[in-house]
Amino acid sequence: MEKRWVLKKQGEKEVNEKLANELNIDPALANLLTQRGVSTFDQAKAFFRPEIDDLHDPFLMKDMDLAIERIGKAIQNNENILIYGDYDVDGTTSVALVYSFLKEFYPNVGFYVPDRYSEGYGISLQGVQFAQDNEFSLVIALDCGIKANEKIDYARSNGIDFIICDHHFPGDELPNAVAVLDPKRNDCTYPFEDLSGCGVGFKLIQGYAQVNNIPFEKIMPYLDLVVVSIASDIVPIIDENRTLAHFGLIQLNANPCQGLKSIIILAGLTDKSIAIEDIVFKIGPRINAAGRMESADKAVELLLSDNARQAKVVANSVNYFNDARKNIDRSITQDALSVLAGDQELREKKATVLYNSNWHKGVVGIVASRLIETYYRPTIILTSSNGLATGSARSVVGFDIYQAIEHCSDLLENFGGHMYAAGLTLQIDNVPEFTKRFENYVSENISDELLIPQVDIDAELELSKIAPKFYRILKQFQPFGPGNMAPVFITQNVADNGEGRIVGLTKEHLKLSLIQEDDPFKKYPAIAFQQANLFEFIQSGDFFDICYAVDENCYRGVSTLQLNIKDIKVNSKIEVN
Repeated sequence: MEKRWVLKKQGEKEVNEKLANELNIDPALANLLTQRGVSTFDQAKAFFRPEIDDLHDPFLMKDMDLAIERIGKAIQNNENILIYGDYDVDGTTSVALVYSFLKEFYPNVGFYVPDRYSEGYGISLQGVQFAQDNEFSLVIALDCGIKANEKIDYARSNGIDFIICDHHFPGDELPNAVAVLDPKRNDCTYPFEDLSGCGVGFKLIQGYAQVNNIPFEKIMPYLDLVVVSIASDIVPIIDENRTLAHFGLIQLNANPCQGLKSIIILAGLTDKSIAIEDIVFKIGPRINAAGRMESADKAVELLLSDNARQAKVVANSVNYFNDARKNIDRSITQDALSVLAGDQELREKKATVLYNSNWHKGVVGIVASRLIETYYRPTIILTSSNGLATGSARSVVGFDIYQAIEHCSDLLENFGGHMYAAGLTLQIDNVPEFTKRFENYVSENISDELLIPQVDIDAELELSKIAPKFYRILKQFQPFGPGNMAPVFITQNVADNGEGRIVGLTKEHLKLSLIQEDDPFKKYPAIAFQQANLFEFIQSGDFFDICYAVDENCYRGVSTLQLNIKDIKVNSKIEVN
């Protein structure tokens, strides 16, 4: 698939050189800092060395005082408190965090996670009924609830109070809860609005600890759950999220909770320093798999486990779900690709909307992401559940799919999400009309450029600059993620020295040994995933251009630097942002 190479705006030369001198680093690294808004020594110190004191006061969040007061009243009156969360990673980590914290000093706490298939996303009538049947008078809803106005009104009429802890966009009217904690509220002046759902939950327990003189050190161990939510929910790793993720990774590597430790072992991550990408690709999917394939209760049960043997048993069960999920999403992806391959009219559209009543509801979001790898455009995959069409949407860089879905909201039963990912439910009879209107909206509002995958390049770099000191400093830019992605460089006029070969179980990758035109004796190991189709050209010995990230290759206990090649071009055309 053709990709656009777009060079980011470069930092001012004088600022880069001054910062490089003050920090004793290469100007190329100083440029990376200035691109990220870091232009002074003090700012660089704060960027490279986050402090817990960088966290914002939780009481800057609207309604935090009301939430803490209501929890205090519930404990004083010996009320039953129900911790309610969504069935994905963000929701289950949120439930585990708040439940574990309250359970340390108060016994009357339970948890509830809605069933993906029988209840769907968010607050459900079944969940409210469960609270009523089991005499829970206070429900703390995490990673959901911001649009559950009718359900919360119903709960209130039955003597059940709600505290909402959400991070999704609210509707026109907030639910009538005791407290609504959501930094995306229009009337909330909290300094950072991109917390994960679990992040909002952490601010809740931070606020409670602050009022009740509980030392911050007592809540630090919960940051392993917070960083798993931050990575898995793909929120920007900047500002407060960067601090939470930094200390969360320290906790995750040094002393994770028993449930996460079991997943780490199963994922084969015990002999390395766990990074954000390990959570995204290995830890998060395993936690998610329980809710996708059976019940997210299993995931919460695992995250709450304090017994190594029990955690191992549950982790094996969750791992089995993940293996089953892989097989199912692979099969459905092939089905969907076959539908598109056999229909020229569908292939020529600006958006993909596919509905099949037999597809598994638990994997439609994954399938939508997979389709974008082949047909790069906004994509919605729908299936049937409880007599309705329900599914997930995924977008391409720069296009707000939430807004596109909202434009068709009169056809929907409910929807929610973010700019790049959303969920929706509608009557099956409305699917054709929704498909038509969604396609029309996308066609009118997306540019041709946005339909070509874009590789954002931080800077041009000579390969000779890539040395151990350079990489040691580059690693300190972590944790990487949205808002602070791993730097991508471009180097022109490189060639393989003849040692290049095709690797991988299905011979899909290229393993190269690169040289640069002006230094043909220095070799640079490189890997180009899913680019084996270029092997014949590489073998010709001609020079080409590469864009890549620098990382480590650990093999048999030995770590070496390698270039992780994102794309290869001849005489590349580079756009400037």
